[in-house]
Amino acid sequence: IAEWLSDSKMPAVCLKIDEDQRPVKLRKIVLGFPCSDNLTEFKFDLTLNYKIASIIQTYSEQKPALVFCATRKGVQQAASVLAKDAKFLLSIEQKQRLQRSANSLKDSKLRDLLMYGVAYHHAGMEISDRKIIEGAFTVGDLPVLFTTSTLAMGVNLPAHLVVIKSTMHYVGGVFQEYSETDILQMIGRAGRPQFDSTATAVIMTRWNTREKYIQMLNSADIIESSLHRHLVEHLNAEIVLHTVTDVTVALEWIRSTFLYIRALKNPTHYGFSSGLDKIGIEAKLQELCLKNLNDLSSFDLIRMDEANNFKPTEPGRLMAWYYIAFDTVKQFFTIKGTETLNELITMISNCTEFLDVKLRTNEKKILNTLNKDKDKITIRFPMEGKIKTREMKINCLIQAQLGCIPIQDFTLTQDTGRIFRNGLRVTRWLSDFLASCRNNFSALLNSLILAKCFRCKLWENSLHVSKQLEKIGVSLSNAMVNAGLTSFKKIEDTNARELELILNRHPPFGNQIKESVLHLPKYELDIEQLPKYSDTLAEILVTIKLTNYERLQTKRTATDFHYVTLVIGDADNQVIFNQKIMDSVLLKTGNWMKKIEVKRALKSEDISINLISSDYVGLDIQQAYTAFYLTPKTVGSKVVTNQKLKAESSLDMYYGSSQSLPAAKVYTGGRSKQEITYKKYGNRECNHRCKTKDVCGHDCCKTGVPPKSEMNGDSKFSLYLADLRNRNSISSVPPVKRLKMQMLNQAQNVDLKQFVFTPKSVLPVLPR
Repeated sequence: IAEWLSDSKMPAVCLKIDEDQRPVKLRKIVLGFPCSDNLTEFKFDLTLNYKIASIIQTYSEQKPALVFCATRKGVQQAASVLAKDAKFLLSIEQKQRLQRSANSLKDSKLRDLLMYGVAYHHAGMEISDRKIIEGAFTVGDLPVLFTTSTLAMGVNLPAHLVVIKSTMHYVGGVFQEYSETDILQMIGRAGRPQFDSTATAVIMTRWNTREKYIQMLNSADIIESSLHRHLVEHLNAEIVLHTVTDVTVALEWIRSTFLYIRALKNPTHYGFSSGLDKIGIEAKLQELCLKNLNDLSSFDLIRMDEANNFKPTEPGRLMAWYYIAFDTVKQFFTIKGTETLNELITMISNCTEFLDVKLRTNEKKILNTLNKDKDKITIRFPMEGKIKTREMKINCLIQAQLGCIPIQDFTLTQDTGRIFRNGLRVTRWLSDFLASCRNNFSALLNSLILAKCFRCKLWENSLHVSKQLEKIGVSLSNAMVNAGLTSFKKIEDTNARELELILNRHPPFGNQIKESVLHLPKYELDIEQLPKYSDTLAEILVTIKLTNYERLQTKRTATDFHYVTLVIGDADNQVIFNQKIMDSVLLKTGNWMKKIEVKRALKSEDISINLISSDYVGLDIQQAYTAFYLTPKTVGSKVVTNQKLKAESSLDMYYGSSQSLPAAKVYTGGRSKQEITYKKYGNRECNHRCKTKDVCGHDCCKTGVPPKSEMNGDSKFSLYLADLRNRNSISSVPPVKRLKMQMLNQAQNVDLKQFVFTPKSVLPVLPR
């Protein structure tokens, strides 16, 4: 390490610190136990449980002892065996303090063991239970604590005696030896400077590995590099940062790494032959570097020109920005573009980012119940068969969290938290990665929805929208769902006092909830087709309105970085438009407008317009819309006439399922069934785009034009000539003049006699 940190101007100084520098002298003992070939690691581990009592009696000197076990289950088993085999002398005060601690514990098994002076500690326990056990052990009330190796890394709990029960541990489905670092870290817990002058560390292992551990404890630990396992990700990051710009600079960069220093000293560890000299090892590192660069180039993560200069691409920049593993990127390059939400979750469950999540045997029953159960709420997309793999476990936990299904097991809750921490950046990367393509509308839309679901920890159509509000957890959200408050609109319309009754809270809690909802952004989406269209192209005007933007000027529930993504796609799965729109832009004027050209799709004229919130479930708007083109669509021998443009809402979580969206403004030409009379003449609709066809000057707008079959040609020009002939046959008067004449006739038909003065009739003279 000193050699790696040194440079020509200032060499690093290496200080050697050995056992003599320890404040408490450490005695190290390695005990070997016979183990026959037919004895499995599990059974050997169980036999060691019955030898713990004698070791503690021999070496502990009635002082606290820490016993490290390989698995969480092994920790509990060993503690139960010791509680039966050994009796510890405890003072009356110690027993009273242990009784108080036991009463506070949630774990019933641990509560029983604690009164015997024995306890266990591992990462799968409740945090409150762990804190109580740590406190009891630190003050010396607890004679023996069984724990997993993770305690040696994270929590500072020194003891007089440390016992490592078995040197094998279970990793990735197989048993393997503890690393030298793990062993040294565990025995380093022996010795309490404030209480002891000496300490003892005992390693329990097989007889045939005893000598190995004696040698390990007497020698220094050699640190090796791990860069060669992740070189491709680091090279990409350096290219994105413009640190590495060509092959020469890449090789100079490799020479500056700790990998280069260690490869020269221990080439076999890195897969190089031991007989290589410095030039040979440099050549091998160069070969490894070029292979990784070619891998990046083959997936278009970087671009290499003929002179071997590198330039980062957008996918490469996203990979470095979100810190995504190369294997994950490779997996998503196989995406078809039509993936559903379920298929995307399955793909994400296979990502390299979740390799540290393990499937434990005791978890399978709970996971299978979440997947399929007749009597309980299960996940949205059940998987076939039983939960057998790590990927299936990840998929199940993702869906359970999004569906607000309670998971009682604390270990699974911890795993879920880890999955969502990594999943948040993986899903955000996926939506940005798919945004760079054009023929994957379905996958892009579902990736945007999934990224938002991971952020909110809710499905996009969830009834638990209230869970996103401050001070509302799962239990209060369930109460609101049971009361029928399943959308922000319904919560907004409910009286504050009624909310407090539902949630069993005191005022002004209801007012605070209503305030939060009132200051959420509320969007409205308007679509209007412009009168500029051809056979293959139409133009629409999309307007996004922030309906409560005046209220949001003073206070906002959403963050300043909240945005919506407008994504539009057609029936051919092509992305027509995709853009992020910040709330800060909408807050300036209250709306955002954009003219968008829509190319005619082969399948149909239907387009899907979606407004997806980045942070909130319940604010999205999704609409279907049919564009109008100059000529009707031909399907086989039939002509499909596009008589009416439509805009309908398929989802608006803000307004809820029972209340329809405000009608979208759609340019329909002002026609109605009563006004269109051309059908009675046996004609078809003309192509004029007059606003009100019953009063315009075109006769063809009222009577239509003859069908194509009656015309002498199918070209647009012959269609135009036939249209002219039809109009001339009806009237030779120009349309504008005819319109004026109609208006004059209407004026003349008004009965003017009603305005003429008429004297009253003379009354008859009465006789005197």
